[in-house]
Amino acid sequence: MRRLLGIAAAALITCGAGAASAGPASVQSVPGWEAVGRLNISGRSMCTGSLIAPDLVLTAAHCLYSPHDGRKVNPRRIKFEAGLNGRRAKAARKVVKAVQHPGYEHRTSGRAQTGYDLAVLRLDRPISPQKIRPLTLAAAPGRGDQVDVLFYSYHKATTLNRQNACQVLAARQAMLVTTCLVDFGASGSPVLQLQPGRPPRLVSVISAKARMGGKKVSIATGVNHALQDLMRKAG
Repeated sequence: MRRLLGIAAAALITCGAGAASAGPASVQSVPGWEAVGRLNISGRSMCTGSLIAPDLVLTAAHCLYSPHDGRKVNPRRIKFEAGLNGRRAKAARKVVKAVQHPGYEHRTSGRAQTGYDLAVLRLDRPISPQKIRPLTLAAAPGRGDQVDVLFYSYHKATTLNRQNACQVLAARQAMLVTTCLVDFGASGSPVLQLQPGRPPRLVSVISAKARMGGKKVSIATGVNHALQDLMRKAG
């Protein structure tokens, strides 16, 4: 397999200033981290996705397009590697169907279309909940709330990374701006809210890395009512 290339889109935000993000923390301390996996796309590029049902994966819509020529990727050339850690994954499945948000239009300029950057992938076989429990979905957080992000990246393509205790700087309609620092390959990563003694709640999906007030931030698409329709169409 050729070396994987990250495809997270770049964006420029020029409003306000934000606090610095917290540093990396242990992934294994997050309950259910195995539900997050790498999306191997045609053996040429990568994104991150999350298991949200035994046979459904949530990611960013722009991950369905080639970063080289902007053409839509055949979903059957995408592989989901759940809980990938080194050379081994907790479960691996092929994708057979992909449904993107109806409001999403791919832009070859490289800028993510925030607010609509969601897609649901259907796997060829379900992953048993006894093996990996899907992540729980919840409404997007508000400004000032804390979130975590779990992601794979171009530089650590086989190791899950974590940014913890990031701050939500802005929450506008279906878009979030957070202090989490992500890298290429993190597109589609889950933004999580964690509470002691409770399963993590997936509240948003990473669309892009950006700058706001001269500081690095991440842009995410909130999980909204459109997602339920995407799940029905993908099922």
